[in-house]
Amino acid sequence: MTSKEIRQQFLDFFASKGHTVVPSAPMVVKNDPTLMFTNAGMNQFKDIFLGNAKAPYPRATDSQKCLRVSGKHNDLEEVGHDTYHHTMFEMLGNWSFGDYFKTEAIDWAWELLTDIYKIDKNLLYATVFEGSAEDGTEMDEEARQAWLRHLPADHIVLGNKHDNFWEMGDTGPCGPCSEIHIDIRTPEEKAATGLTGRELVNQGDPHVIEIWNLVFMQYNRMADGHLESLPAKNIDTGMGFERLCAVLQGKNSNYDSDVFTGMLATIGDISGHEYHESPKTEVAMRVIADHIRTISFSIADGQLPSNVKAGYVIRRILRRAVRYGYTFLGLEEPFLCRLVPQLVSDMGEAYPELVAQQKLITNVIREEEMAFLRTLDRGIKLMDECMAASAATKVIAGADAFKLYDTYGFPIDLTELIAAENGYTVDMAQFNVELQKQKDRARGATANEFGDWTVFADGESEFTGYDATVVEGATLLKHRTVVQKNREMLQLVFDRTPFYGEMGGEIGDTGTITSADGETVRILNTVKENNLTVHIAEKLPQNCTGAFTLAVDAARRQRIANNHSCTHLLDQALREVLGTHVEQKGSYVSDKGLRFDFSHFEKMSDEQVVLVEKRVNGLIRRNLPLQEERNATMDEARAMGALAVFGEKYGDRVRVVKFGPSVELCGGCHTSATGNIGFFKILSESAIAAGVRRIEAVTGEEAEQMVYDMQGSLRTARGLFNNVPDLAGAISRMLEENAAMKKQAEEFARQKAAELAGRLARTAEEVGGVKLIRFRETGADPAMLRNVALALQKELQNTVFAAAFESDGKPNLLLMYSADLVAAGRNAGKDIRDAAKLIQGGGGGQPGLASAGGKDASGLDAALDTLVKIATA
Repeated sequence: MTSKEIRQQFLDFFASKGHTVVPSAPMVVKNDPTLMFTNAGMNQFKDIFLGNAKAPYPRATDSQKCLRVSGKHNDLEEVGHDTYHHTMFEMLGNWSFGDYFKTEAIDWAWELLTDIYKIDKNLLYATVFEGSAEDGTEMDEEARQAWLRHLPADHIVLGNKHDNFWEMGDTGPCGPCSEIHIDIRTPEEKAATGLTGRELVNQGDPHVIEIWNLVFMQYNRMADGHLESLPAKNIDTGMGFERLCAVLQGKNSNYDSDVFTGMLATIGDISGHEYHESPKTEVAMRVIADHIRTISFSIADGQLPSNVKAGYVIRRILRRAVRYGYTFLGLEEPFLCRLVPQLVSDMGEAYPELVAQQKLITNVIREEEMAFLRTLDRGIKLMDECMAASAATKVIAGADAFKLYDTYGFPIDLTELIAAENGYTVDMAQFNVELQKQKDRARGATANEFGDWTVFADGESEFTGYDATVVEGATLLKHRTVVQKNREMLQLVFDRTPFYGEMGGEIGDTGTITSADGETVRILNTVKENNLTVHIAEKLPQNCTGAFTLAVDAARRQRIANNHSCTHLLDQALREVLGTHVEQKGSYVSDKGLRFDFSHFEKMSDEQVVLVEKRVNGLIRRNLPLQEERNATMDEARAMGALAVFGEKYGDRVRVVKFGPSVELCGGCHTSATGNIGFFKILSESAIAAGVRRIEAVTGEEAEQMVYDMQGSLRTARGLFNNVPDLAGAISRMLEENAAMKKQAEEFARQKAAELAGRLARTAEEVGGVKLIRFRETGADPAMLRNVALALQKELQNTVFAAAFESDGKPNLLLMYSADLVAAGRNAGKDIRDAAKLIQGGGGGQPGLASAGGKDASGLDAALDTLVKIATA
């Protein structure tokens, strides 16, 4: 049975049990402050479990692409070293929202595994929650009795809170779970240990593994830690697709299933290594085969590698894959990008976004690889300096190793490898201290504490901000206190609100709320969290039970709406000017301006930028009215020609926003007519990744002010040239004159260097069989001396030029070997390092010419003596 058939059989089975088959949500989470990535199949149903949204169906099933690399579910460092951990994986799941519960979930799991997939019943074990005195919960007898209908008692294992009680987070819905484990050991392995599968459940044995977890959500964990029963009991199950495929295909390793064999073969073809060639090649190829999936799916979902947040995680994973290929497979050129076609072949049918985004994925990965390979080259040179500075102890300082890791992105295990190859060690204790400091800083910056909601009234929160910026008679549903970055904030939720919560790149509204008593409280920001519009208030109203008037800062909202609508016009203009290949890759909209990221594979010309500006301003002048359909189906939206954004999760019903030729799916705030935008001006156009460009722009008053500033700068520049009519010509003539004078100055410097070289050549003395020219000055120009060295090298043979001098108060060394000495094996870049230690510095260069700088000028004389001694030995 192929992996594609296994996936489809799962979905078909639960569809036959009345489940709605839903598509996978994006792997990258965009509107949940508590998550960067989808790390479980239930994430897309989180709002339903929290009670913030109604379930559109009582039962659901899907295959969800997930990513676990950080936080509670951190599997990254284990990936590759075993045969069953992954970063990106598929989670097969089925859910019940207040419909069926434990008995049905267990019966159907058993039926699918044993009747449909034909797994030997004798190999299966189930775990049941044993209860917790700490929480006051008893053993899950209901689940145990359900399992006894299918399994003998000795195949049912009681598990503790750590293994058999699932929690969404520190607070929220939770409950006992029942894991299904399978014993896939060979008869010989079983005989060798003498242990039953029961004794190895949850003991870390790689061949007695969990394949399915059935979670029974029946409690709500409160902020003080106690449990309360949920009014509606839910089912949330998750089965690792990769493990299941290995089991059903009779493999002991996930990587031996057809999920990975095609990719491993391609890696072997590119690298020239066999998968089972050695333990090191196995680990490296597993790392690469896993990581290329994570990287590609993340890019397809709109998350590009970067140095912050989710982008940093993806960059770290990509660099880990490159490092393993570089170190263990000898791959010194970009190779991950060459694996994308194989991934599309393996998974493109199930996930069409890979097919649609293949070119972008390939280009982004190639650029990232090239950048990191340059980093590796630079890091190796920095390692040479670290080793030179540590020659006496042969120990690389942990602080230096951490700087290589943190500042330059140089992997610590590669630092250890290079050090060992050269007879050095790394002070890992000190490195780990520095690493922990960094983690503590990061944890402190992101630490959040959430209090329990204080509920005043039941009900759902309705957004009314499309039609008005003021709502009267609103009811405060609940509030809680949140501590973020050591700052206490109050969060309020109302039954009706005109405030837009930050989402989809649009910032949140600010404004005021006023109670029936006349008390006014400022709203500092509004966010969207778990499908709730959450108002961040400066304080709690004294009377929380009366009616409230909610008023958005209307002027600020209008500027935000203008800028948001302008991103739609910009998207339309870019597609008209550059081509329909343009796709939105991200945006940011505020009251000050807008940012728009889009796919395009070359820099826009100045003419294209002007054409786009003209096109957008033309659409503004037409004063196109906002036309919207707030409750369209996806089929209706497609029929209207609406553009969707890859990586966004859309519901069954969507909002279509139309301004003339521009038609897009969008849930943000928009202006009533394009004329309100006033004027549009691009500030910059730049690259943010391979195949992705970014435009930053302003509108309205901000654009007008920009024009005034440009006019002022122009007047100032013209004044500097005596108000000459032809300013461009005057600047051009000045640049030409400067270039001519610079050329004259360079020629003068060359002549001066040649003269000095001639004088120094006459001072050469015979030492150790070579002609030695020794130079020592308190102050000298490094560039001048370099030219002197090049002149001597060009004219002389069997000659050494050794110089020690100060420049701007800092000590410097320079060493030159003539070409014949280099041909005989001399290497100035290597020989200068020992001398550089005497001025507390480091250096390097080419075999014929090298330089060094340091901190201690008092060591210059000794450094020069050492340099001469080495060079004439």
